[in-house]
Amino acid sequence: MTEHATENVRTGTGTTAGRGTILVINGPNLNLLGTREPEKYGTSTLADVERLAADAAKAHGFNVECVQSNHEGVLLDAIHAARTNAVGIVLNAGAYTHTSVALRDALAAVQLPAVEVHITNVHQREEFRHHSFLSPVCAAVIVGAGVFGYKLAIDYLADVL
Repeated sequence: MTEHATENVRTGTGTTAGRGTILVINGPNLNLLGTREPEKYGTSTLADVERLAADAAKAHGFNVECVQSNHEGVLLDAIHAARTNAVGIVLNAGAYTHTSVALRDALAAVQLPAVEVHITNVHQREEFRHHSFLSPVCAAVIVGAGVFGYKLAIDYLADVL
């Protein structure tokens, strides 16, 4: 994976997960969770989200790998790598949801079940946020459930995997 100053890659607890690894990807500006517009995004930090995801995954017998980057290419590389090291993907691509054909194509290419997550209800926001390039290639979409949406996404993947 390409190194960038804003890239964060964390791996779950390090315990062996019998059911495999779920890749949790967070895109641009999600490193600012907890301080970025808390009236919209809440006060949970990215570390809180990653702990929530790791705990949900562990409860279902999965490990979790978390990646956050403000760089589209890093997110693409993480999706590509998932072909060989993950069984499913949870993706909050942030603003790239509405702009990135490249992320859409990467998800389609890896052929892993993916869940698109948005902390806010994008359908109650600006018109440009109503269209997702990712939704057509995702198994499920969760919007507006706050950070709890990450747990819901992992619960869904645990049910279909």
